[in-house]
Amino acid sequence: MPRKLRETGQGLTHHCFSRCHGKKNLLLGKYGKKYFIEAVHMCQEKYDFELVAAEIVGNHIHLVLRTLKGKESVSMIMQYIKARVAEKYNAAMNTTGAFWNERFGSTIIEESENPQDYLLWLLWYIGYNPVRKGLSRDPRRNDIGFINCYLHKDYKIPVKIILHSFFYNLGNTFDECVEKFLNYEDAYRKRLFVFW
Repeated sequence: MPRKLRETGQGLTHHCFSRCHGKKNLLLGKYGKKYFIEAVHMCQEKYDFELVAAEIVGNHIHLVLRTLKGKESVSMIMQYIKARVAEKYNAAMNTTGAFWNERFGSTIIEESENPQDYLLWLLWYIGYNPVRKGLSRDPRRNDIGFINCYLHKDYKIPVKIILHSFFYNLGNTFDECVEKFLNYEDAYRKRLFVFW
């Protein structure tokens, strides 16, 4: 039976995730983070899309990206990133074979019952993922630390993050948006699934 075709709607926000082969912590070593960041950076130079969030969690990655109408699909973007990571890692380790376990998973944010609340909660879920795995004590101190881009104006990390319009819908100023965004952290920490 053929597998279901991926929904690749353009102009939408996608939460993408992919696990390393055999659930191994290939992204924790000397090369994993470096090659993931390089691959994302290369993809940002090659393709037009908005990276909303990115995080490494030892044996898997999370990306939230928004595709643009008439530009590359989520599948093309993820295929490029995953292929570059695998190529770089295998070359550095002088090995061959699979780096990734399976095709990536994805959900379209705009298809949820309340897209804005879901996305803003999801950003904290992704930020806290390394904390839950014991890799960090605070999402603000993660390897990539994308969440800081939503907390501090002009915060720079190794990849370019574009703050989602749902974040800017929270207030009239950046500080107002941050104040309301922190409520989603509280909701996440209390595991409140009120809106979705």
